[in-house]
Amino acid sequence: MTTRALLLAGGLGTRLRPLTDTVPKCLIEVGGRPMLDYWVDALEHAGVHDALINTHHLPEPVRAYITQINATRPVTLHEAFEPELQGSAGTLHANRNFADDADEVVVIYADNLSDIDLNAFLTFHRQHDDPVTMALFRTPYPKKCGIATLDGAGRITDFVEKPDVPDSDLANAGLYVLSRAAWREIADMDAFDFGFDVIPKFVGRMRGFEHQGYHRDIGTPESLTQAQHDIKGLAL
Repeated sequence: MTTRALLLAGGLGTRLRPLTDTVPKCLIEVGGRPMLDYWVDALEHAGVHDALINTHHLPEPVRAYITQINATRPVTLHEAFEPELQGSAGTLHANRNFADDADEVVVIYADNLSDIDLNAFLTFHRQHDDPVTMALFRTPYPKKCGIATLDGAGRITDFVEKPDVPDSDLANAGLYVLSRAAWREIADMDAFDFGFDVIPKFVGRMRGFEHQGYHRDIGTPESLTQAQHDIKGLAL
């Protein structure tokens, strides 16, 4: 089984300015380490050794980070520079051939701090026949998230991005496992955003994996401050 990964890390991080005027969001330190470090650790522990990372805003520090990781860790990072941001789904379109030699690809929004076990996530995906698995977590703010509804088999039967009247509190965690065929299907959509453009097209043929541990988007100053506090109690 050949598994690759896509780390989505090219965002501007506008809500974290002025910090992100000089530091790319994916390299903001939490607990004294860049955010990307935690995902490199997770990939290494899951035996995923080949990953693509998109860059856009302040790419040079990310390139230096990639060089460092490639020289010291068993995970090899490849850069996909985007002169104009392609969007989460657009990055797949721009790198359609990345999955050609893989059985599956883990897609990770790298601005989340999470203690998810990628081994368990991948194992769950391999135990069903649907082309996509989405990681989910329980959110206290369902109106601010993409919300999934599951049937008894764990299949996602409905998905709404930022619903006015949420049907559940199971939120998109920004982590997916895609089969090679699903990667190609998404790449051929020429779509922009996963939540709005892609995921609704997989409703009924996608499973949900509920992550019951820690998961936080560090995209606001308040959330970043909370993450700095929380990291002290996490096994990361």
